[in-house]
Amino acid sequence: MQELAFLYNPPEQPAHLKAECADFIVKEELGYEMAGEGEFVALYVRKTDANTLFVGEKLAEFAGISPRNMSYAGLKDRKAITEQWFCLHMAGQETPDFSQFHLDGVEILKVTRHNRKIRTGSLDGNHFEILLRGAQQTDDLNLRLENLKQLGFPNYFTEQRFGRDGHNLTQAMRWAKGEINVKDRKKRSFYLSAARSEIFNLVVSDRIQQQLTQAILFGDIVQLNGSHSWFTVNETEDLEQLKVRLKNQDILLTAPLVGEHIQAANAREMEIVQQHQEILNLMHKERMKPSRRPLLICPQSLDWAFLPEGLKLTFYLPAGCYATALIRELIQIIE
Repeated sequence: MQELAFLYNPPEQPAHLKAECADFIVKEELGYEMAGEGEFVALYVRKTDANTLFVGEKLAEFAGISPRNMSYAGLKDRKAITEQWFCLHMAGQETPDFSQFHLDGVEILKVTRHNRKIRTGSLDGNHFEILLRGAQQTDDLNLRLENLKQLGFPNYFTEQRFGRDGHNLTQAMRWAKGEINVKDRKKRSFYLSAARSEIFNLVVSDRIQQQLTQAILFGDIVQLNGSHSWFTVNETEDLEQLKVRLKNQDILLTAPLVGEHIQAANAREMEIVQQHQEILNLMHKERMKPSRRPLLICPQSLDWAFLPEGLKLTFYLPAGCYATALIRELIQIIE
């Protein structure tokens, strides 16, 4: 994993992140309501200092079903207080009495039924409430907060995607070089995601270094904000008009999530992507579907307050975006 560029220059002020679980609160937003009936039991759970997969497996064990019949929309930070949905496939079975379920750090807030499986990624986003302990109000930090609100932050994948000490990326590269064979389905998914996330991050970092985050180039692939629609900027497009749309965040610059086919992009992006031929070969072999992801992301409903304990932030991010990428632009995190 290479050092990535900062959008607003490296921050100088140190502060603590997740000094306590209560300093990092996440509430999941699926974007749809539970049906109240169906073959799935849906549980809305509050977790404190608890691993998502471990809690899900314990819920499945209590219900008497295989962990394979348990799902969730997204992994959440362990050292935090998080609220999220779990889904248990229990067709033809009664809903268990979860008032009898006991696990340290876990509180079941809602139990209902649903007619569809809650799948990984099937959520709208997450609400965050974060305390950066020790952060003090300065002109520099105030400016960074205003910039975040207006322009956003690099939509980097952070360490959660790459695993402890970059383990997932290391294993992905070994797999790509033929040094190991990966049969476990979840490990395959983690490793493939880490590999293409690394390329995405490098493209974003390069664009920042080139000071082109507010520019439109021929060949750019841009996303219509609020949708999953993209189009390629060709030579018939009015670049000045597109630049205005970019400034108004009607459209968003994107970077690649590489797959079995390379999507057309500007020459500089292609140059970076093609430096990773082993990963590209692995993506082709595994028939990964290519996609795009916004280069920058603006936090929604961003608000902040300086307290005696530090800086308190509240904001909302779409699914797949990392709060730690936002925080990286504000402070130096004290380990």
